[in-house]
Amino acid sequence: MTVTIETIEAAARRLQGVVIETPLLINRYLNDKLNAKVFIKPECLQHIGAFKFRGAYNRLSQLSDEQRKLGCVAFSSGNHAQGIALAAKLLEMQATIVMPSDAPQLKLDGTECLGATVRQYDRATESREDIAAQIAAHTGATLVPAFDDWDIMSGQGTVGLELVNQLKQQGLTSDAVLTPCGGGGLLAGTSTAVKALAPTTAVYGVEQENFDDHFLSKQAGKRVKIAGDMPTMCDALMATTPGELTWSINSKTVDEFLVVDEEEVMMAIAYAFRYLKLVVEPGGSVALAALLSGKLDITGKTVCIVLSGGNIDKETLNRCIEKYPH
Repeated sequence: MTVTIETIEAAARRLQGVVIETPLLINRYLNDKLNAKVFIKPECLQHIGAFKFRGAYNRLSQLSDEQRKLGCVAFSSGNHAQGIALAAKLLEMQATIVMPSDAPQLKLDGTECLGATVRQYDRATESREDIAAQIAAHTGATLVPAFDDWDIMSGQGTVGLELVNQLKQQGLTSDAVLTPCGGGGLLAGTSTAVKALAPTTAVYGVEQENFDDHFLSKQAGKRVKIAGDMPTMCDALMATTPGELTWSINSKTVDEFLVVDEEEVMMAIAYAFRYLKLVVEPGGSVALAALLSGKLDITGKTVCIVLSGGNIDKETLNRCIEKYPH
Protein backbone atom coordinates (compact mmCIF):
# COMPACT_ATOMS: atom_id res chain seq x y z
CA MET A 1 0.00 0.00 0.00
CA THR A 2 0.87 3.65 -0.18
CA VAL A 3 -0.80 7.06 -0.17
CA THR A 4 -2.16 8.34 -3.47
CA ILE A 5 -4.58 11.02 -4.55
CA GLU A 6 -7.14 8.20 -4.91
CA THR A 7 -6.73 7.06 -1.27
CA ILE A 8 -6.98 10.68 -0.14
CA GLU A 9 -10.15 11.26 -2.16
CA ALA A 10 -11.60 8.06 -0.69
CA ALA A 11 -10.76 9.36 2.78
CA ALA A 12 -12.50 12.65 1.95
CA ARG A 13 -15.66 10.73 1.12
CA ARG A 14 -15.55 8.92 4.49
CA LEU A 15 -14.96 12.20 6.30
CA GLN A 16 -17.69 14.15 4.52
CA GLY A 17 -20.12 15.49 7.08
CA VAL A 18 -17.87 14.34 9.93
CA VAL A 19 -14.88 16.68 9.83
CA ILE A 20 -14.96 20.44 9.49
CA GLU A 21 -13.82 21.67 6.10
CA THR A 22 -11.70 24.44 7.54
CA PRO A 23 -11.67 27.66 5.51
CA LEU A 24 -8.78 29.32 3.75
CA LEU A 25 -8.25 32.63 5.51
CA ILE A 26 -6.40 35.69 4.28
CA ASN A 27 -5.18 38.55 6.45
CA ARG A 28 -4.19 42.01 5.23
CA TYR A 29 -1.77 42.62 8.10
CA LEU A 30 0.14 39.45 7.26
CA ASN A 31 0.11 40.08 3.51
CA ASP A 32 1.41 43.62 3.94
CA LYS A 33 4.10 42.49 6.37
CA LEU A 34 5.38 39.76 4.03
CA ASN A 35 4.60 41.48 0.71
CA ALA A 36 2.88 38.30 -0.44
CA LYS A 37 -0.55 36.70 -0.64
CA VAL A 38 -0.67 34.22 2.24
CA PHE A 39 -3.58 31.84 2.71
CA ILE A 40 -4.03 30.25 6.11
CA LYS A 41 -5.54 26.78 6.60
CA PRO A 42 -6.57 26.89 10.29
CA GLU A 43 -6.78 23.29 11.46
CA CYS A 44 -6.78 24.76 14.97
CA LEU A 45 -10.50 25.16 14.24
CA GLN A 46 -10.94 21.45 13.50
CA HIS A 47 -12.74 19.09 15.91
CA ILE A 48 -10.44 18.52 18.95
CA GLY A 49 -8.47 21.59 17.87
CA ALA A 50 -6.14 19.80 15.44
CA PHE A 51 -5.94 18.01 12.09
CA LYS A 52 -5.39 14.64 13.80
CA PHE A 53 -9.10 13.85 13.88
CA ARG A 54 -9.05 13.43 10.10
CA GLY A 55 -6.63 10.51 10.06
CA ALA A 56 -8.07 8.95 13.21
CA TYR A 57 -11.61 8.77 11.86
CA ASN A 58 -10.45 7.57 8.44
CA ARG A 59 -8.55 4.71 10.10
CA LEU A 60 -11.13 3.63 12.66
CA SER A 61 -14.14 3.91 10.35
CA GLN A 62 -12.71 1.12 8.21
CA LEU A 63 -12.51 -1.41 11.05
CA SER A 64 -14.90 -4.36 10.98
CA ASP A 65 -17.69 -4.73 13.54
CA GLU A 66 -15.65 -7.39 15.35
CA GLN A 67 -12.59 -5.16 15.49
CA ARG A 68 -14.66 -2.26 16.80
CA LYS A 69 -15.97 -4.42 19.65
CA LEU A 70 -12.37 -5.02 20.80
CA GLY A 71 -11.58 -1.30 20.84
CA CYS A 72 -8.40 0.53 19.91
CA VAL A 73 -5.18 1.67 21.55
CA ALA A 74 -2.84 4.51 20.59
CA PHE A 75 0.10 6.45 21.98
CA SER A 76 0.35 10.22 21.70
CA SER A 77 1.41 13.41 23.43
CA GLY A 78 -2.05 14.80 22.92
CA ASN A 79 -3.56 15.63 19.53
CA HIS A 80 -3.59 12.10 18.09
CA ALA A 81 -4.91 11.01 21.49
CA GLN A 82 -7.86 13.38 21.26
CA GLY A 83 -8.43 12.53 17.60
CA ILE A 84 -8.62 8.81 18.37
CA ALA A 85 -10.78 9.45 21.43
CA LEU A 86 -13.36 11.44 19.46
CA ALA A 87 -13.35 9.07 16.48
CA ALA A 88 -13.82 6.10 18.81
CA LYS A 89 -16.66 7.86 20.61
CA LEU A 90 -18.46 8.59 17.34
CA LEU A 91 -18.00 4.98 16.25
CA GLU A 92 -19.05 3.65 19.68
CA MET A 93 -15.67 2.07 20.42
CA GLN A 94 -13.55 1.91 23.54
CA ALA A 95 -10.19 3.71 23.25
CA THR A 96 -7.12 3.44 25.47
CA ILE A 97 -4.46 6.10 25.01
CA VAL A 98 -0.88 5.90 26.28
CA MET A 99 0.20 9.48 27.05
CA PRO A 100 3.35 10.96 28.63
CA SER A 101 2.90 12.21 32.17
CA ASP A 102 4.33 15.57 31.10
CA ALA A 103 1.82 16.08 28.28
CA PRO A 104 -0.03 19.41 28.48
CA GLN A 105 -2.85 19.11 31.01
CA LEU A 106 -5.22 20.55 28.43
CA LYS A 107 -4.57 17.55 26.17
CA LEU A 108 -4.76 14.99 28.99
CA ASP A 109 -8.08 16.42 30.16
CA GLY A 110 -9.42 16.69 26.62
CA THR A 111 -8.68 13.02 25.93
CA GLU A 112 -10.36 11.82 29.11
CA CYS A 113 -13.37 14.09 28.56
CA LEU A 114 -14.00 12.32 25.27
CA GLY A 115 -14.36 9.00 27.10
CA ALA A 116 -10.95 7.43 26.46
CA THR A 117 -8.96 5.60 29.12
CA VAL A 118 -5.58 7.31 29.61
CA ARG A 119 -2.54 5.31 30.69
CA GLN A 120 0.25 7.75 31.60
CA TYR A 121 3.94 6.86 31.28
CA ASP A 122 7.36 8.35 32.02
CA ARG A 123 9.19 9.41 28.83
CA ALA A 124 12.58 8.84 30.47
CA THR A 125 12.05 5.32 31.79
CA GLU A 126 9.21 3.71 29.84
CA SER A 127 8.47 2.90 26.20
CA ARG A 128 5.08 4.03 24.97
CA GLU A 129 5.34 1.62 22.04
CA ASP A 130 5.89 -1.34 24.38
CA ILE A 131 3.05 -0.33 26.67
CA ALA A 132 0.62 0.10 23.79
CA ALA A 133 1.70 -3.22 22.24
CA GLN A 134 1.12 -5.00 25.54
CA ILE A 135 -2.36 -3.52 25.87
CA ALA A 136 -3.20 -4.53 22.29
CA ALA A 137 -1.90 -8.07 22.85
CA HIS A 138 -3.86 -8.44 26.09
CA THR A 139 -7.17 -7.00 24.88
CA GLY A 140 -7.16 -7.64 21.14
CA ALA A 141 -7.57 -3.90 20.54
CA THR A 142 -6.36 -2.41 17.25
CA LEU A 143 -3.13 -0.44 17.63
CA VAL A 144 -3.38 2.84 15.72
CA PRO A 145 -0.07 4.64 15.05
CA ALA A 146 0.06 8.43 15.20
CA PHE A 147 1.54 8.87 11.74
CA ASP A 148 3.21 5.78 10.26
CA ASP A 149 0.05 4.30 8.78
CA TRP A 150 -1.32 4.57 5.24
CA ASP A 151 -4.92 5.28 6.31
CA ILE A 152 -3.81 7.87 8.86
CA MET A 153 -1.74 9.64 6.20
CA SER A 154 -4.58 9.51 3.67
CA GLY A 155 -6.93 11.07 6.19
CA GLN A 156 -4.46 13.85 6.93
CA GLY A 157 -4.02 14.35 3.20
CA THR A 158 -7.55 15.73 3.00
CA VAL A 159 -6.04 18.96 4.37
CA GLY A 160 -4.01 19.26 1.17
CA LEU A 161 -6.93 18.18 -1.00
CA GLU A 162 -9.13 20.88 0.49
CA LEU A 163 -6.63 23.70 0.27
CA VAL A 164 -5.79 23.03 -3.38
CA ASN A 165 -9.47 22.88 -4.31
CA GLN A 166 -10.27 25.98 -2.26
CA LEU A 167 -7.57 27.89 -4.09
CA LYS A 168 -8.80 26.60 -7.46
CA GLN A 169 -12.27 27.94 -6.68
CA GLN A 170 -10.63 31.37 -6.56
CA GLY A 171 -8.72 30.74 -9.76
CA LEU A 172 -5.42 30.44 -7.90
CA THR A 173 -2.53 28.03 -7.54
CA SER A 174 -0.13 28.34 -4.64
CA ASP A 175 3.56 28.83 -5.31
CA ALA A 176 4.32 27.07 -2.03
CA VAL A 177 2.63 25.14 0.77
CA LEU A 178 4.18 24.98 4.23
CA THR A 179 3.07 22.53 6.88
CA PRO A 180 4.38 21.54 10.32
CA CYS A 181 6.31 18.30 10.50
CA GLY A 182 6.64 15.97 13.49
CA GLY A 183 6.36 12.32 12.49
CA GLY A 184 5.53 13.38 8.95
CA GLY A 185 1.97 12.09 8.52
CA LEU A 186 0.31 15.42 7.80
CA LEU A 187 3.17 16.36 5.50
CA ALA A 188 3.06 13.04 3.61
CA GLY A 189 -0.66 13.27 2.98
CA THR A 190 -0.65 16.96 2.16
CA SER A 191 2.38 16.78 -0.14
CA THR A 192 0.85 13.82 -2.00
CA ALA A 193 -2.38 15.74 -2.62
CA VAL A 194 -0.62 18.96 -3.57
CA LYS A 195 1.84 17.34 -5.97
CA ALA A 196 -0.97 15.37 -7.64
CA LEU A 197 -3.28 18.34 -8.14
CA ALA A 198 -0.81 21.24 -8.40
CA PRO A 199 2.54 19.76 -9.46
CA THR A 200 4.27 23.14 -9.82
CA THR A 201 3.63 24.00 -6.14
CA ALA A 202 6.65 23.64 -3.86
CA VAL A 203 6.03 21.84 -0.56
CA TYR A 204 7.96 22.63 2.62
CA GLY A 205 7.97 20.82 5.93
CA VAL A 206 8.78 22.94 9.00
CA GLU A 207 10.38 21.61 12.18
CA GLN A 208 11.54 22.97 15.52
CA GLU A 209 15.32 23.25 15.88
CA ASN A 210 15.74 20.63 18.63
CA PHE A 211 13.75 18.06 16.64
CA ASP A 212 14.98 18.60 13.08
CA ASP A 213 15.28 14.93 12.09
CA HIS A 214 13.60 15.43 8.70
CA PHE A 215 15.90 18.32 7.82
CA LEU A 216 18.93 16.20 8.74
CA SER A 217 17.53 13.17 6.92
CA LYS A 218 17.04 15.20 3.74
CA GLN A 219 20.66 16.33 3.94
CA ALA A 220 21.92 12.80 4.57
CA GLY A 221 19.72 11.16 1.95
CA LYS A 222 18.44 8.64 4.50
CA ARG A 223 16.48 8.50 7.76
CA VAL A 224 18.45 10.03 10.62
CA LYS A 225 17.70 9.52 14.31
CA ILE A 226 18.39 12.35 16.75
CA ALA A 227 18.84 12.12 20.51
CA GLY A 228 15.60 13.96 21.23
CA ASP A 229 16.75 14.91 24.71
CA MET A 230 16.58 18.68 24.24
CA PRO A 231 13.67 20.65 25.69
CA THR A 232 11.01 22.08 23.40
CA MET A 233 7.67 23.81 23.78
CA CYS A 234 6.54 22.08 20.57
CA ASP A 235 5.24 18.92 22.25
CA ALA A 236 3.42 17.92 19.05
CA LEU A 237 6.69 17.79 17.04
CA MET A 238 8.86 15.60 19.24
CA ALA A 239 9.51 12.71 16.85
CA THR A 240 13.19 11.69 16.86
CA THR A 241 13.27 10.08 13.42
CA PRO A 242 11.04 10.20 10.34
CA GLY A 243 8.52 7.39 10.15
CA GLU A 244 9.52 4.57 7.83
CA LEU A 245 6.32 4.89 5.81
CA THR A 246 6.07 8.68 5.98
CA TRP A 247 9.69 9.06 4.86
CA SER A 248 9.08 6.79 1.85
CA ILE A 249 6.76 9.57 0.67
CA ASN A 250 8.25 12.77 2.08
CA SER A 251 11.71 11.99 0.75
CA LYS A 252 10.20 12.25 -2.74
CA THR A 253 7.39 14.81 -2.45
CA VAL A 254 8.83 17.48 -0.13
CA ASP A 255 11.06 20.08 -1.76
CA GLU A 256 12.78 21.29 1.39
CA PHE A 257 12.64 21.29 5.18
CA LEU A 258 12.85 24.51 7.17
CA VAL A 259 13.81 24.86 10.84
CA VAL A 260 12.63 27.46 13.36
CA ASP A 261 13.71 28.14 16.93
CA GLU A 262 11.71 28.61 20.13
CA GLU A 263 11.77 32.40 20.00
CA GLU A 264 10.41 32.36 16.47
CA VAL A 265 7.66 29.98 17.59
CA MET A 266 6.71 32.26 20.50
CA MET A 267 6.61 35.25 18.17
CA ALA A 268 4.33 33.38 15.75
CA ILE A 269 1.92 32.36 18.52
CA ALA A 270 1.67 35.97 19.68
CA TYR A 271 1.25 37.22 16.10
CA ALA A 272 -1.52 34.71 15.36
CA PHE A 273 -3.39 35.75 18.50
CA ARG A 274 -3.00 39.46 17.99
CA TYR A 275 -3.39 39.86 14.23
CA LEU A 276 -4.97 36.68 12.88
CA LYS A 277 -7.34 36.29 15.86
CA LEU A 278 -6.39 32.63 16.09
CA VAL A 279 -5.17 30.58 19.05
CA VAL A 280 -2.38 28.31 17.84
CA GLU A 281 -0.25 25.84 19.80
CA PRO A 282 3.57 25.84 19.50
CA GLY A 283 3.85 22.89 17.12
CA GLY A 284 0.96 24.19 15.06
CA SER A 285 2.56 27.59 14.54
CA VAL A 286 5.88 26.62 12.94
CA ALA A 287 4.84 27.27 9.33
CA LEU A 288 3.80 30.79 10.28
CA ALA A 289 7.02 31.15 12.28
CA ALA A 290 9.05 30.22 9.20
CA LEU A 291 7.45 33.00 7.16
CA LEU A 292 7.62 35.66 9.86
CA SER A 293 11.31 34.91 10.48
CA GLY A 294 12.21 35.07 6.78
CA LYS A 295 13.19 31.43 6.34
CA LEU A 296 11.75 31.55 2.82
CA ASP A 297 11.63 34.38 0.31
CA ILE A 298 7.98 34.66 -0.71
CA THR A 299 7.96 38.24 -1.99
CA GLY A 300 5.19 38.67 -4.54
CA LYS A 301 4.14 35.02 -4.30
CA THR A 302 0.99 33.14 -3.34
CA VAL A 303 1.64 30.87 -0.37
CA CYS A 304 -0.49 28.60 1.80
CA ILE A 305 0.37 27.64 5.38
CA VAL A 306 -1.24 25.07 7.64
CA LEU A 307 -1.79 25.99 11.28
CA SER A 308 -2.12 22.42 12.46
CA GLY A 309 -3.38 22.77 16.03
CA GLY A 310 -4.62 25.10 18.73
CA ASN A 311 -4.28 23.10 21.95
CA ILE A 312 -2.19 25.49 24.02
CA ASP A 313 -2.47 26.11 27.75
CA LYS A 314 -3.21 29.64 28.93
CA GLU A 315 0.14 30.00 30.73
CA THR A 316 2.12 29.33 27.55
CA LEU A 317 -0.13 31.58 25.48
CA ASN A 318 0.18 34.41 28.00
CA ARG A 319 3.96 34.03 28.11
CA CYS A 320 4.17 34.41 24.33
CA ILE A 321 1.84 37.42 24.23
CA GLU A 322 3.69 39.18 27.03
CA LYS A 323 7.10 38.56 25.44
CA TYR A 324 5.99 39.79 22.00
CA PRO A 325 3.43 42.54 22.71
CA HIS A 326 3.55 44.11 19.23
